[in-house]
Amino acid sequence: MGDMTFILPALEAPAQPLDDELASDSQIAGFLHSAREHLGLEIGLIGRWVEDDLREITHVDSMLDLPLAPGLRQHREETYCWHVLTGDLPEMIADAAAFPAAQALHITEALPVGAHFSVPLRLSDGTVWGSFCAIGRTPDPTLTGRDLAIFESFAAMAAERIDTLIGDAARREQTRQRIEEMFEGDAVTIFQQPIHLLADGQPAGVECLARFPDVNKRSPGAWFGDAESTGLGEELEMTAVRGAIETFASVPEGFFAALKAPARCVVSGAVRAALEAEPAADVVVTLTQYAAADDKLALVQALEAIRPTARVAIDMVGTSYASMQLAALVKPDFVKLDMALARNVATDPAARALVSAVVALVSEWDGAVIAEGIEESAQAEAMQSLGVTYGQGYLFARPMPMVAAAQHLAGIVA
Repeated sequence: MGDMTFILPALEAPAQPLDDELASDSQIAGFLHSAREHLGLEIGLIGRWVEDDLREITHVDSMLDLPLAPGLRQHREETYCWHVLTGDLPEMIADAAAFPAAQALHITEALPVGAHFSVPLRLSDGTVWGSFCAIGRTPDPTLTGRDLAIFESFAAMAAERIDTLIGDAARREQTRQRIEEMFEGDAVTIFQQPIHLLADGQPAGVECLARFPDVNKRSPGAWFGDAESTGLGEELEMTAVRGAIETFASVPEGFFAALKAPARCVVSGAVRAALEAEPAADVVVTLTQYAAADDKLALVQALEAIRPTARVAIDMVGTSYASMQLAALVKPDFVKLDMALARNVATDPAARALVSAVVALVSEWDGAVIAEGIEESAQAEAMQSLGVTYGQGYLFARPMPMVAAAQHLAGIVA
């Protein structure tokens, strides 16, 4: 028997289900298929070592209809792969009849096995995750060391890909845990940024913005992106919505309070339910992330259902035909212009033309336009000259805690 100079991964009991991305990865499937086809063998499979001395099949590539499928488990002592790993059998077997250890395995006669390849899948930390295998039902005396070298190359690429996906899954789980921890505490903080009338510079309302503990290191967008990658995107979005609603009571009478609402949260009815649970005086729901919405009619209907409790705004990123068309369907009370337009509006004729087009469209139903990203007085003057009603940006005020925002609206200078 060979020297067992290998290390198996820490085998949990029971083993964690195979990550979906790893199980369905096209690159791993391609490596297995190419290796099997190169050898001219009928069956290719990948297995991983799991608890209780078992081998679990994770991937199968076969030209035969066999009872071998992902999820099937066998005791490792009954597999060629284990005996190759321990040194009882070589990685390449041209004729299983030549090896007593192979003849002792039930599968050799049951399948039958004539030729066999098995290469351990070693991860970057040195552990043997599983095996990369190919099986022929008849012996093949033409197999050579060159065939084994090519098979080992495919196995090495598969191992590298598995290692990458395992690392990605571990990072996703860490991210998921970090996001879930925020739901349990008060880690999502709501700041409010004042919105001003361009005509006289007076404040008219605030927009509520989610902030996270490490705001100086990672942007809110990064947090929402992480949540989306772990399946918690909508939950974090609604946490921000509910947090914004909780701050509405701090907004003085006569001013509006706006919150950002992704399209899917609007269509699902979650935003409407949250608003109805804590009604406030003058609320604006700003629709975001609507480009990917499949059912625009459902989105329009959901916005109409919100209107008894809130006014509606559309966060228009750019001025594409699709966003202009949606605005024409919804007829929002406000359209918000992306800060990129504010950056260039004082000097770029194209930016001015785009702003004018939006203002003309919104005027069809007596809506108003809010320009984000106003940082200089020249930008504010240019926007006002084009018919934009409101401005939001560092020229007027930065996002601030709700108490400071309330003081700002009331004209109290800290």
